[in-house]
Amino acid sequence: MQLNLRTDYALRMLMVLAAKDEVLSIDWIADHYAISRNHLAKVAQDLAAAGFVETQRGRGGGLRLARPPSQINVGDVVRKLENTTGFVACMGGKEDCVIDGACGLKPALSGALNAFLAHLDQFDLAQITGSRSRFLQQLATEKA
Repeated sequence: MQLNLRTDYALRMLMVLAAKDEVLSIDWIADHYAISRNHLAKVAQDLAAAGFVETQRGRGGGLRLARPPSQINVGDVVRKLENTTGFVACMGGKEDCVIDGACGLKPALSGALNAFLAHLDQFDLAQITGSRSRFLQQLATEKA
């Protein structure tokens, strides 16, 4: 399974917010990750709507985590940002499948998807961010 780019950016955004533990502008995050500001702005809206970040408008505004990193589950983030119901047609996609119910693909893929998400449920944002100082040092090194 491959996560969409929006989910990738969301996880990166959440990790830097966890590491910095302060209000960060989208421009700052975009600059340090070398990612389009417009893409990150859309991701920030999704994260705010899902309750993972809070936004502050105006001078000195930006984003911050809505709760401590240890209370943000990685599996929850992925579920909010990925369309897992349309993994394949027979799992709730927009198209019907003519062999739905007659093959073993649906339970096989459903089991794999559930195992993937269950594995991600074992991790919170604090765990995947790791050492804050090392994370920020690496981020600064990559920017240079």
